Amino acid sequence: MPTRLPAFLLTTWLLAMLPGAGQAVMIRQVLAGGLRAARGTIVGNAAGLLLWSMAAAAGLSAVLPASPRAYTAIQIMGGIVLVALGVRTLTAARRAAPEPGEAGPVGAPAGAGRAGFRGGCATGLGTSLGNPKAGVFAVSVLPQFVTGTGPVFLSSALLGGVWALVNACWYLLFTWLVHRGRALVTRPAVSRGLALATGIALLALGVAVAAGA
Repeated sequence: MPTRLPAFLLTTWLLAMLPGAGQAVMIRQVLAGGLRAARGTIVGNAAGLLLWSMAAAAGLSAVLPASPRAYTAIQIMGGIVLVALGVRTLTAARRAAPEPGEAGPVGAPAGAGRAGFRGGCATGLGTSLGNPKAGVFAVSVLPQFVTGTGPVFLSSALLGGVWALVNACWYLLFTWLVHRGRALVTRPAVSRGLALATGIALLALGVAVAAGA
């Protein structure tokens, strides 16, 4: 059964707060699609963490350390996802940013909002599954909080659910804070600069992940 749950909660919360690909993607989603797209991304990210946890619990992800080719494939996939997001962000930054008072994601049609949520789910899921660090955590860190007695698979799955929930809670807070500052970041100069910085960060992270850094 799960053990040292408070330590696990603290560990996953601190890891969620670390700057990285997840936060860069969340910033991009808030600026590009608003809170609806960001929440979809949070759902997709949590689903990806659950899948990593299930794979680890079933022993499937144990193949990664034993198979350099499998691990390399995961790295390349993660790098492609991040680079693609970076390119899209930099491309969008070339277009003129709307003024704070102009219509944006808040005034978008309901159908566009639903599409934004679904697109956000796909983005979050792809980013999470393409992140080898999530796989490393699921394989090497998560099992340390599971005892050798009792239903190990169920314990690992429960810890995976806690991990996904902690990440979701942090990103809900993080995206809300970014959204609250939208009046500032949607100014053309600030928005363009932030988009450029986020796009460059995503490109750098994608190259680093693909290179195994």
